[in-house]
Amino acid sequence: MARKMNVALLGYQFMGKAHSNAFRQVNRFYPDLGIEPVMKVLVGRNKDAVTSAAAEFGWEDVETNWRRAIARDDIDIVDICTPGKLHAPMAIAALKAGKHIICEKPLTNNLKEARDVLRAARGSRKKTLTAFNYRRVPAVALAKQMIAEERIGKIYHWRAVYLQDWIMDPNFPLVWRLKKSEAGSGPHGDLNAHITDLAMHLVGDIDSVVGMTEAFIKERPIPEAIDASLGASGGRSKRKGKVTVEDACLFMARFKNGALGSFEATRFAKGRRNHNRFEINGSKGSIVFNLEKMNELQYFSDDDPAHAQGFREIIVGENGAHPYLDAWWPPGHIIGWEHTFTHEIKDFLEAIEKNRKVSPDFHEGAKVQAVLEAVMDSAKTKRWTKVAKV
Repeated sequence: MARKMNVALLGYQFMGKAHSNAFRQVNRFYPDLGIEPVMKVLVGRNKDAVTSAAAEFGWEDVETNWRRAIARDDIDIVDICTPGKLHAPMAIAALKAGKHIICEKPLTNNLKEARDVLRAARGSRKKTLTAFNYRRVPAVALAKQMIAEERIGKIYHWRAVYLQDWIMDPNFPLVWRLKKSEAGSGPHGDLNAHITDLAMHLVGDIDSVVGMTEAFIKERPIPEAIDASLGASGGRSKRKGKVTVEDACLFMARFKNGALGSFEATRFAKGRRNHNRFEINGSKGSIVFNLEKMNELQYFSDDDPAHAQGFREIIVGENGAHPYLDAWWPPGHIIGWEHTFTHEIKDFLEAIEKNRKVSPDFHEGAKVQAVLEAVMDSAKTKRWTKVAKV
């Protein structure tokens, strides 16, 4: 019988909903897991709103004070799905309380906070996970496997974009993601964080960077309230507030293994709702992934005969052949975005059960933060900047 472990989820909006679904589904599709998460307490500042969310998502209890939730003796796992400014204090408190921790990306809003979290984690026997869910897309996991099998040879190039368009309307409200005090940065910390983690996961550590940023809309209407999809609810004030983060960030990178990389994150790419795409070029072949076609991986191989060469489309859906797919549907019956969170929770619980490393842990999350900070420093100085060690 699976051992029960009680979970406190801090935050109940967009990511809280995605994580709640994963906790609810993980044992149904991975029934052999030795741990069963119990959705014990959902935490949010607004009592009525968090109570409604708990009833909708399936949580047993609610709490409006996150410190009280973390301190509870019956809580084993703390899952942090709040704005970035709260990640460091919440993670440090949970580490001191002896909890296993999942923290949404980016780990913190700046490198100093990431180092504070790592100091608190030093010597801890508890598992930590920085929730970069795109590692758990089966096609991305297959790309990792194919690189390890040396199918594309020595890697020369990484190029990635993460493009959205949801704030292009000048009347879109001043939500928390547009405030540096809350989010740390704009699409850089939100979107470049994802493709930076994927780059380091698939290619290797980054040595130095050079970047640039731009804010296209400087002021926005102040909303009365923000709903779970980061839109305004309850009307908007006629007053405007200052946007304190970038709207777009581009950077180039040198990897420690000699590969070159390019990265672009923007929320001003009209028509791109959630376009996360990367291409890796090596001495023997290339791999291309596009989240909008997340069940596919494109692959070019020099080993193919010359008359039959070209990019092939691998449909990543074969049970027993492709990562994570054994739990789901027959071949050709595709999975979706929400399944990446189920895979994430599954891997995290297995790491606790078998006392093994789970990746990316807080140290890896801090390494991503070091890259993000080096890019912002470079954008200010307009010079190549070395990535700090963590």
